[in-house]
Amino acid sequence: MVMRLGVLDVGSNTVHFLVVDAHEGAHPLPVYKHKAELRFGENLVDGNQLSPETARQLRTVVTEALQIAEDKGVEELLAFATSAVRDAVNGDEVLGSVRGKTEVDIDVLSGIQEARLTFLAARRWFGWSSGKLLVLDIGGGSLEIAAGVDEDPDVAISLPLGAGRLTRDWLTGDPPPADEVRKLRKHIRAEIGRRAGEVMRRGDPDRAVATSKTFRQLARIAGAASSSEGPYVRRVVSHADVTGLSERLPRMSVSERADLPGVSRGRAAQLAAGALVADAAMDLFGLPELDICPWALREGVILRRLDRLSD
Repeated sequence: MVMRLGVLDVGSNTVHFLVVDAHEGAHPLPVYKHKAELRFGENLVDGNQLSPETARQLRTVVTEALQIAEDKGVEELLAFATSAVRDAVNGDEVLGSVRGKTEVDIDVLSGIQEARLTFLAARRWFGWSSGKLLVLDIGGGSLEIAAGVDEDPDVAISLPLGAGRLTRDWLTGDPPPADEVRKLRKHIRAEIGRRAGEVMRRGDPDRAVATSKTFRQLARIAGAASSSEGPYVRRVVSHADVTGLSERLPRMSVSERADLPGVSRGRAAQLAAGALVADAAMDLFGLPELDICPWALREGVILRRLDRLSD
């Protein structure tokens, strides 16, 4: 039996609402998408608090999503938040205000849950023939890494290396000064290097996979097919291309980055930091190329829900 699900993804940059038709044994079929860029990570006050205006905007977006869900015949709503809300000192308070107005409970995922669910989505997309997978996902607030041979990874890690977070905390100026870029590069490589042995202790992956907007944009700049060509076109980005972009993008202004193919103006500011993370991960894990996976965390949440229905 087909179930129409609504998925509300409260990310660090954007709140996505996706309506899908899903049932056991079939891939989720998107039927409607809606998004709002709230930029939680860029609108913190008093150190690490979500502002009252951000909380108000989130309540408005959730109210809009509920109306869409009713109009589209959604039977069940799955709502979750990631690092921006998870790390904010008043995250629970903000979600409580959303619940009080809308009666929607937004589940705050841990970084490890994000990594595991994203890995599940990549495993289902590429299948068992891919062997041992290594999956990388660069979000606005965190970097998720997972590896293994099954649907549940052997290792799942979340690091505070999101492109938005790093841009906010480390880079100033447009473009940023070279010494700031150098210090950030050193910091990223130290953070990933500390966990590299844990990720690679069972040997090299048979297939390395990347999800997230950051990787899709890097691949597009490097010549991968545009999104208009559909999800089934193979998209790959090489380490050589990523290294080149990690050197080139920090020297460009935000406006210049926004003019590159596939780069949205809203994400252009944080793309340089994202490229530094991508280059470090590919280098430290010894990955010559990455397959870009069109499925990520949202699909992982849907697939896990369907698995529970089957159980």
